[in-house]
Amino acid sequence: MAIGKKIKVLIVDDSAVVRKLLTSILSSDSSIEVVGTAIDAHAARDKIKRLNPDVITLDVEMPKMDGITFLRNLMRLHPMPVVMVSTLTEKGAAVTLDALEYGAVDFVCKPKIDISNTMDQYAAELIQKVKAASGVRVRRYEDRAAQRQSGLNGANNERHSVDKIIPDVSRKKHFSTTDKIIAIGASTGGTEAISEILETLPITTPGIVVTQHIPEMFSKAFAERVNKRCAIKVSEARDGDLIVPGHAYISPGNQHLLIVKDGAKWRCKLSDDVPVNRHKPSVDVLFRSVANSAGPNALGIILTGMGKDGAQGLKDMLDNGAKTVAQDEASSVVWGMPGSAVELNAAEKVMPLKNISAHLQNAFAGA
Repeated sequence: MAIGKKIKVLIVDDSAVVRKLLTSILSSDSSIEVVGTAIDAHAARDKIKRLNPDVITLDVEMPKMDGITFLRNLMRLHPMPVVMVSTLTEKGAAVTLDALEYGAVDFVCKPKIDISNTMDQYAAELIQKVKAASGVRVRRYEDRAAQRQSGLNGANNERHSVDKIIPDVSRKKHFSTTDKIIAIGASTGGTEAISEILETLPITTPGIVVTQHIPEMFSKAFAERVNKRCAIKVSEARDGDLIVPGHAYISPGNQHLLIVKDGAKWRCKLSDDVPVNRHKPSVDVLFRSVANSAGPNALGIILTGMGKDGAQGLKDMLDNGAKTVAQDEASSVVWGMPGSAVELNAAEKVMPLKNISAHLQNAFAGA
């Protein structure tokens, strides 16, 4: 995006009320211009050709052609940045995860028009995600199911420091154990990046803990979806879960995931404490807990995402003897989080997403 050039946005939604609200929110930012609105996919197709928007906000449920079908066609024929507008329901979660698989950059939930005290927070999130989407390198949609087959044959505006939840990083001798643990953190673009890694792992893989910035209703659906595609077991983390090899534990939306020592092993701990870096769950919270509890027995991986959450936590892990990896810029949807980790010298290795699975499988060889 050229300096001084406004981000051109096309809003596609069958609700006149939602179109008006999204237009008002996005137009309030001086760097964004709403160039048009469309009531359905057919009108959107014509306006894309005529208006050439930089970003589309796309409703999931529309008449004539649903948003997912339209998105799939768009990403195959004319790929461009899309932010989905989703309902916060079980069905909405499943459809939104489909959209991310087909190439949508990110999503926001349908605005709660009747709840004025959350509107400022919603507006900030929508504007931030549209701006981030405008800078994304969009790739043409490919059938990931075929790729798999061939390969297998909230947010809160208040800022808090992780210190409020985990006061400091204890640089001390850790329990001697042969068990290892892998910690993964991600945000924008992370659902597909995490899926790509987990789908290739054998059941002998050390226990994995994952924090993905995701709403409460979506985390369980995400875990269940990935579990169907993996040799390892994938589930939403529960408080007290024993972390065992061949199992990945995904943080619930709106709760922090930490690990705590249980003898020479670890368990999941869920925390309803304050958001950190405006996120709950926060990657910094997970990574610092891993740094404290597992030290050199851990491997930390920071993947695509907006902002800086997880960068300092990855540095804490490195300082405590853990192996650390950041996804490279070329393969990231947004290089905010991994880029911040690289700036902090928190990542021992920086590599493409496609190489991370093999790296983590080999990381503890001979240890």
